Amino acid sequence: MTDTNPSSPLTHFDAQGQAHMVDVAAKASTHRVAVAEGRITMLPATLALIQAGTAKKGDVLGIARIAGIQAAKKTSDLIPLCHPIALTRVAVEFAVEADTHSVLCRATAECTGQTGVEMEALSAVSVALLTVYDMCKAVDRGMVIGGVRLVEKRGGKSGEFVAGS
Repeated sequence: MTDTNPSSPLTHFDAQGQAHMVDVAAKASTHRVAVAEGRITMLPATLALIQAGTAKKGDVLGIARIAGIQAAKKTSDLIPLCHPIALTRVAVEFAVEADTHSVLCRATAECTGQTGVEMEALSAVSVALLTVYDMCKAVDRGMVIGGVRLVEKRGGKSGEFVAGS
């Protein structure tokens, strides 16, 4: 009996339709990279606090960067069927977008292994943006997190993916 259901493109289900962790033992170990992004939009005054570094809880983007890195490392603890991955690099970067009163977060996750790091990059972005929200919610509960998506992935059997191409 095969591990996956040949009639379904969803790899996390077996032939009986039951959820399972994908067996990656036969996959080649390759260098894998994933980039994800998302943004948080806020009041202009909230963005000014972040830029000035005067938020009551401290360096918002510095703390959010660490939270994002930590989230990437803990992804398999958060997403039930994700494999634990030995990450070789996680980078979390922010860009202030003054015209839209938002902060763009971009995370890159890398490993050399048998499965990809898309979920790690997406987790990093999500938790980094949630941390910005947490640190600024006292002054702006109306912040909106959105547009979290995979932008790029390289490595593995499925090859390259670039959003919009």
